[in-house]
Amino acid sequence: PALRQRWQPRLTGLLLVGLIAAVSLYLAELSWLQARGLSALTVAIVGGIVVGNTLYPRLAPSSAAGVGFSKHWLLRAGIVLYGLRLTFQDIGHVGVSGVLMDVLVVASTFGLACWLGVRVFKMEREAAMLIGAGSAICGAAAVMAAEPVVRGRAAQVTVAVSTVVVFGTLAMFLYPALYALVQSHGWLAMDARQYGLFTGATVHEVAQVVAAGRAVSEAAADTAVITKMVRVMLLAPFLVVLSLWLARGGKASADGSKARIVVPWFAFGFVAVAGFNSLHLLPAGLQAGLVQLDTVLLAMAMAALGLTTHVSALRQAGLKPLLLALILFAWLLFGGLAIHQGVLAVLG
Repeated sequence: PALRQRWQPRLTGLLLVGLIAAVSLYLAELSWLQARGLSALTVAIVGGIVVGNTLYPRLAPSSAAGVGFSKHWLLRAGIVLYGLRLTFQDIGHVGVSGVLMDVLVVASTFGLACWLGVRVFKMEREAAMLIGAGSAICGAAAVMAAEPVVRGRAAQVTVAVSTVVVFGTLAMFLYPALYALVQSHGWLAMDARQYGLFTGATVHEVAQVVAAGRAVSEAAADTAVITKMVRVMLLAPFLVVLSLWLARGGKASADGSKARIVVPWFAFGFVAVAGFNSLHLLPAGLQAGLVQLDTVLLAMAMAALGLTTHVSALRQAGLKPLLLALILFAWLLFGGLAIHQGVLAVLG
């Protein structure tokens, strides 16, 4: 009876986000969406916003508990299982140069986002950090993972995810076109592997990295995906450092106590699962099934976020988030290229 009392209020909300996630997973398999690098997570949040601003207000009284559960616990479970997508051996495939490139891109992009967002655009710090996390690491998944640490609002998370969709999609088409232009004019000595390193270190979403890499060659796509996965692995230390930094620089509360450190336990779980996956103990079929389960959990979390986001809040955000994301995109392109060339010049 106690278990039934705990879960019965959540059932309607879980069914709702599950339905949106199922539709999103189906639509994400369509070739038209795949060609544009739109993953199930992106489709889920858009679907959630549509339902959230039309039907959900009438369903909210009976669905709020399950939607809130999805945003909190399913998200953390999804981030932990995300570790099944990579192994520590991936680091060896890209070498020291690939790892250093990822670290420099993540640190510089997030630092630039915080400085520009707060000092120049006078945005709320939480909004700037979420946009910076999405641009610097792994798109929507990084935004969602950073939200518990940053303590951003649902509208801020949605705006950050939207910027990832816009500029990540642009990068997916722009990168191959620029590579062809550079090759035809001989402006840079960049082969397919180097293009893959650059793409994996600077493009937002994993799906967008795959599309941008395959537009050049399969070899470029393989290198780009591995580089991207190493960049994803930086999510855990990034969240820990961010939590320590926010606690150290946070304002004292009304009772005079200092801001507490938010320990992102799910980040440690992410690393532990990646370490376990590195041992190659799971059968291939089981691993594929767990990765699919992870996609479902993250899609449900994205759908729940969309359901609780109002279009009016997105309008209130204005152009500043888009301008910040545009500048970060330009930095990833040109600053990332400078980092790429510098690292290869030093380490080869």
